[in-house]
Amino acid sequence: MSEQKHRPVNQTLGMQPRFGPLPADQVIPWIGITMVFYFLFQEILKLGWNWTVLLIIWGCGTWWVLTGSKSWRFLGKFVPCPSWTRGRVTYRSLRVVRQERELQAELMIQKRQQAKKRRAKSKRTRQKNQEARRA
Repeated sequence: MSEQKHRPVNQTLGMQPRFGPLPADQVIPWIGITMVFYFLFQEILKLGWNWTVLLIIWGCGTWWVLTGSKSWRFLGKFVPCPSWTRGRVTYRSLRVVRQERELQAELMIQKRQQAKKRRAKSKRTRQKNQEARRA
């Protein structure tokens, strides 16, 4: 008989990372909640350590319940829905659109050339005026 070969399997495949019993994706929000609650209840309101710790635990627990394993159920409510509107546009063939763009490009080139000529002309008149003043 042939022997069956057993493959070693990683036991943690498909599991969320954890720090002991605490999920790792909750640590950063809990640090934020702890800092905000500490400054608010201990430093500003002077409630004392018992109330501060109790409120920190309450805040972290609430966050854990709302964003635990199925966080999309709660956090998905804050994603804005796309707004769809209906619009009507008259059909223009691609050839017409290209012609319009070419005309616009030609007009821009003409405007640039005219501006260049005006600058050159004003430069010549300034030079003539300066020569006339020297003489």
